[in-house]
Amino acid sequence: MPDTAPASKGTITVVHLYPREMSIYGDLGNTRCVAVRIRRHGYTPNVVQHHPGADWPADVHLVLGGGGQDSGQARVEADLVEIADRLRGLAADGVPMMMICGTYQLFGNAFVTVEGTRLPGLGILDVTTHGNAKRMIGPTVLDTEFGTVVGYENHSGSTTLSPGQKPFGVVRHGYGNNGDDRTGGARTHNVFGHYLHGPVLPANPRFADALIGYAAERATGRPFEPEELDDRTADEARTRQVRRLVG
Repeated sequence: MPDTAPASKGTITVVHLYPREMSIYGDLGNTRCVAVRIRRHGYTPNVVQHHPGADWPADVHLVLGGGGQDSGQARVEADLVEIADRLRGLAADGVPMMMICGTYQLFGNAFVTVEGTRLPGLGILDVTTHGNAKRMIGPTVLDTEFGTVVGYENHSGSTTLSPGQKPFGVVRHGYGNNGDDRTGGARTHNVFGHYLHGPVLPANPRFADALIGYAAERATGRPFEPEELDDRTADEARTRQVRRLVG
């Protein structure tokens, strides 16, 4: 019988940054979610795991990073220095990236420890994080340009946006960057950093598809051609969380 499977709209290469060291609190689920949704939209996902010391892929369309313990951040520090210029170049060129918790902090200007030691970051996001004894833990609700986004945060780092740095969203419930100024995460170009675990993308398909859309346009040179997906379960779960937390 002839092959009647529809032709792929294009291949989208997704790089999962440091999956062993920086992928806690369900962050691996974001990569799995993106791969499934890319396929359902009619594209072909090519997921590449980038480990410390590995070669960086030649053509990258989407980069995902997760959270990790301080020990995990220490293990990736040397490799991050090696690929820093590539990441900065890709970010400036509009490549979508989503960095969570520990990688969000590494993409900022610096992390200042409780003892006052300043550890430099990549400077892709104009934010600075200070370690402190207080942990910020619990469900989070943000208002963003992609609608209401929900997740779960667990961090002791307190992040401050520099003047002019755009936040990812406004906190309706939870702590966000620091528990004080109601900012949640940061966005520069198509690079998003935030503290939302969960994983965040399965519960927020509109945000997931925004990342995929930016990646598809870069991969194919054409506008994103999404399929109509059934996201009723995710939408219901998100709506229930919002109602429970903010009414």
